[in-house]
Amino acid sequence: MKMSLEKEIVKIIKESKTIAVVGASRNPEKAAHAIPKYLKDQGYKIIPVNPSADKIFGEKVYRSLAEIPIPIDIVDVFRSSEETPKVVESAVKIKPKLIWLQLGISNDEAKKIAEEHNIKFVMNKCLKVEHMKITGKI
Repeated sequence: MKMSLEKEIVKIIKESKTIAVVGASRNPEKAAHAIPKYLKDQGYKIIPVNPSADKIFGEKVYRSLAEIPIPIDIVDVFRSSEETPKVVESAVKIKPKLIWLQLGISNDEAKKIAEEHNIKFVMNKCLKVEHMKITGKI
């Protein structure tokens, strides 16, 4: 029996340990800071990716996904929709289980790239909201 895509994504979120956050922000007022901080508080290892910061959430910041030396379960993307095909092209090289474009971000070309590499893909949804639904917090 084939699992539905939604069930597969829920399973990945529940089983994942490490999330690379492309576009993580030092600014606590931005979603690109508040959402990864929430996920870190839930026990995930957050790896910030931002070319203009050294540390976010007390974690070493990487300039690119390619620099991250450990396996990544989820790539969470906070970049403009237009930038996502390039981000996804670099993300597929590190073979995450899931690539996630945050709420308000969507790009069919990025989705096609992920699917061509057999990587689950979500766009235009908030990972924090979905995590809260899965864990019964909302």
